[in-house]
Amino acid sequence: MSSRSQAFFHHHHHHHHRSSVVPTAVPRLVPESGVLGGIAQITPSLFLSRGNVASNRSLLLSKGITCVVNATIELPNFNWPHVEYVKVPLADMPHSPISLYFDSVADKIHSVGRKRGAVLVHCAAGVSRSASLCLAYLMKYHRVSLAEAHAWVKARRPVIRPNAGFWRQLIEYERKLFGRNSVKMVQTPYGVIPDVYERDRRNLAPYWGI
Repeated sequence: MSSRSQAFFHHHHHHHHRSSVVPTAVPRLVPESGVLGGIAQITPSLFLSRGNVASNRSLLLSKGITCVVNATIELPNFNWPHVEYVKVPLADMPHSPISLYFDSVADKIHSVGRKRGAVLVHCAAGVSRSASLCLAYLMKYHRVSLAEAHAWVKARRPVIRPNAGFWRQLIEYERKLFGRNSVKMVQTPYGVIPDVYERDRRNLAPYWGI
């Protein structure tokens, strides 16, 4: 990883934390397309979105995207010229073996970034599969904990919510990379969830009546 992107990462990382303490009085009600739509820039060479964004060639060109990771079974590649496509055929199910792709997708994002390209990782909603692959990349190449990676991506795309099985696989990957874990699964009245959501709920309560 270049020192430039490291500086970018750490400068913005800390900046976000300073700005995040500003309380918002009234939650904005955004139509669903507003919440799920759009494209989030995660690092200088990584973008995350829902599936229909990948059909927007002018947007891909404007962001300098040279590689698209399609983390779905259900959506076709659009096969725009001069764009490389990587298919990661996964269903958004807890038992889907997404961890089989953590290293290869992270390595691909890294190598495209070194060549001054950019990668768009998308699934259908841009909430679970694609977000999980971005979290794995940040852990492997930016050497941040899973909890930090999640806070970083969530600040840029608030709707991310990997399914519980993907969280378990991310926790296992974090342990493999660093020998320790920053997130654990906890039993709650709402089922087994990662404790980052518990922390969020204490910090952001009341949140959707939970």
